[in-house]
Amino acid sequence: MDKFDLLISEEEISSKVKEVAAKISADYEGESVVVIGVLTGAFIFTADLVRALTVPVETIDFIQLSSYKGDKSTGNFVFKKDISTDINGKNILIVEDIVDTGRTLKKLREMLTMREPKSIKICTAFDKPSRRVNELVPDYNCFTIPDEFIVGYGLDYDGKYREFKDVRIVRTEDEQ
Repeated sequence: MDKFDLLISEEEISSKVKEVAAKISADYEGESVVVIGVLTGAFIFTADLVRALTVPVETIDFIQLSSYKGDKSTGNFVFKKDISTDINGKNILIVEDIVDTGRTLKKLREMLTMREPKSIKICTAFDKPSRRVNELVPDYNCFTIPDEFIVGYGLDYDGKYREFKDVRIVRTEDEQ
């Protein structure tokens, strides 16, 4: 049975999402933005962030890619669902749950850049820079976290625990 240690409370998440949304809104003042959420982990964060933005959201779309199996990054980029929105000439805000190695987001940004948007910025709920293998730095970040495997607030462990309203560190049996 999995055990957990609380890392970030529901109240801390709510407060930080509003703070980051205010920064994004200030940066895009007078313009609209297309929000692209990265499925599946970022669906809750995307919804909360969009509701807190004060700039016009032209559309919300989702893309699905994966590089994880269990609690390990495979290093392989699996593209599962593309966006259906034409992003040419538009401000794009990619909303991701967690930036770990940075490989997946770097490839995603490169792929979307070929579609000639006006701008691309990345917003993540959780950043784990100690694991980064490239130069990718999110434009907006709610929390910088330690090198621990976390669940909750949309993040899962083999499909489980996304429903937690807070964020918890998973402790496997050998860590308990």
